[in-house]
Formats: sequence, structure tokens, C-alpha cells
Amino acid sequence: LNILAAAEELFRPLAAHYCQVLLTSRVIGCDETPVTLIVPRVIPGIDPLDPRSKRIHEVLSAAREKDQPSVQARMWAYRGVDVPLNIFDFTVSRHRDGPDDVLDKYEGTLLGDCWSGFQQIAVRHDGRIARAACWAHARRKVFNGRSSHPQLATLFLALIRQLYDVEDRARELSADDRVALRQRDAVPLLNRIRTLLDSAECSRVLPKSVFAEALGYMRNHWQALLLFTTNGLLPIDNNDVEQLMKQVATGRKNWLFKGSVEAGNRAATLLTLVSSAVRHDLDVGAYLKDALDQLLAGSTDYASLRADIWKQSHPEHVRVYRRDERQDASDRRTKRRAQRRLAQSEKNAPEPDDQQ
Repeated sequence: LNILAAAEELFRPLAAHYCQVLLTSRVIGCDETPVTLIVPRVIPGIDPLDPRSKRIHEVLSAAREKDQPSVQARMWAYRGVDVPLNIFDFTVSRHRDGPDDVLDKYEGTLLGDCWSGFQQIAVRHDGRIARAACWAHARRKVFNGRSSHPQLATLFLALIRQLYDVEDRARELSADDRVALRQRDAVPLLNRIRTLLDSAECSRVLPKSVFAEALGYMRNHWQALLLFTTNGLLPIDNNDVEQLMKQVATGRKNWLFKGSVEAGNRAATLLTLVSSAVRHDLDVGAYLKDALDQLLAGSTDYASLRADIWKQSHPEHVRVYRRDERQDASDRRTKRRAQRRLAQSEKNAPEPDDQQ
């Protein structure tokens, strides 16, 4: 533990540099997952120099008053789209003070689910942050409510699947060409979804049903769901960030809980470096050792120690097979979708006149 704490202290300025660079990304995806935090015997006081200390003191003090042994803290992930870095941050609760702090000086587009905290952040930043919503969340809600209205759900799911087919064709295009394709092929599909949302059939859905919740999600966040059609850098969903939550879940199976706020912050620092290294298919051990050696030697050239930069000067530590596996999986997925589109077009094609 002492070795881990000492290493994290050296890595901390490098992780802070990662965060500064991430904020130059024009699109950032964000998500979070619960982490159990043990309530300490001694509640930390309020540090006037630390804007988070007040919230930490309030949450842990309230838990102590209720005699709770633990609280549900949060590990947040931020993923740059055009800046290829992953950043993790630890907070004691699911409160917007975490994203507020990280994104305090950010100007760009924030992609996430439709948690009210993200909406408040967009409003509080006076238009510097545009909020984009995730179509995977919309689809998931429709799918979960399909049992009560199977015909309507089938229509929505079919249209959303066609949106993803457009994205499949847009994947290898430039940002400008991607916008052009979305405007040509995705916008008409979105217009059909909106027409269906406003239809008499949808108006008759019972307001407290699960399916009504899915319809409300799309109606209430329609403009945020449309934003990807005008921004070629913006993904249609936040799935890449949600995948980062699996990295936290893997660790959670090993350490189960965090014994202090400091331990949560240490985990966030190390996850930032490890996750970014994995994103660039690096040998994580080789990367961390070299970065640690240089930091111990007094280096402050943090830019050269970023995973994306370090990769260029250490090609021998790039795990090429990871890239090949990912490409193979993408090719198989693209082929399946192309075959499905072809089968659907053949099914919908008019039958030739009978020859007499």
C-alpha cells in the first residue's frame, strides 16, 4: 500500500496534465458508476482551499449521524473524442460538484445520459457547454417498455436500428462527410421518429407505464438527441464511455470498497493512466514503469509521458494484436449489418409481374 501511495503521488501531476489536455477536446463523453466508500471514524474538516471538502464533510457527517457504515460514492469517467485520453475522477456522491469542478473551464459538447445534473451544468455554463444526449439510452428505454406496446416499440426500434445503420456507413468518413451523410439519411429517419412520437397512438399510452417513460425521454431531450446530426465529431451514443465503467467494475471485484476519500482519489489517478494506455493498445506495465522512472528522475515533461505521445516513441510496446482484434470485430459487425440491410431491401422490393 505504501508503494502504491508513493507511486500515485508521483503520477498525480501527470494525471492532472491529462485532465488539462482533455479539456481541449471539442466533444467529451461522461458517465459514472457507484463505489462503496467506508465512512471514516474521523470526519475530515472543511478546507477553504479545496472546493470539494465542504461536500465531503456534509455527506460523511450525514452518514455518521445516521450510523451508516458506508456511502455510495461515485467514480466518473470522461472520454475525449478528438483528444484520445480517458480521465477518471472520484466523488463522495452523485452530485454535480464533481463534473462542475472538472468541466469548470470547458467549452465544447458534453455527451452523456439525461441526468439532471448534466442539464444544470449546461445551463450554468452560459452556453459554453452544449449538452448532447445518447440514443443508446433512448433505445434501451423503448426496449424495456416493449411488453406493454409491442407494435409501437417495434416501429421505434426499427427506426433507431436504421439510424445505427447510417452510423455504420459514416464510421470511416471525415467529420464533414459524416455530417452530410447524417443530414441526408439520418434526419429523415429522425423526422419519422418525431412524427411517431406525436401520433395519436403514442398519446394514448398510459402515462405511468415504462413505455411512457421511454416516450417522455425522447420528447424531453429531443434537441439534445438531434445534436449529433450537426456535429461530425459527436457519436450517436455514449457507449464508448459506458465501456469504461467495466474497467471500474473489474477493479471493484478485487478491492470491493474504498476505505477513504484519499484511496478513491488514488484509484482515479491510476485508472486515468492505465485506461488511457489501454485505449492506445500499450503494454501497460512497460508504460507505467518508464513514466515512473522518468518522474523519479525529476522529469516534468508531462506531454512526452502522455499515452498517445509515448506510443509514438515506443512502438515496440504497442500491442498490435489488440488493434487487429478490434478491427476484426468491427469488420464482422459491419458485414452483419450490411447483410441485414441487403436482406431487408430485397424483402421490401416489389415483386416482378407474373409472366404469362
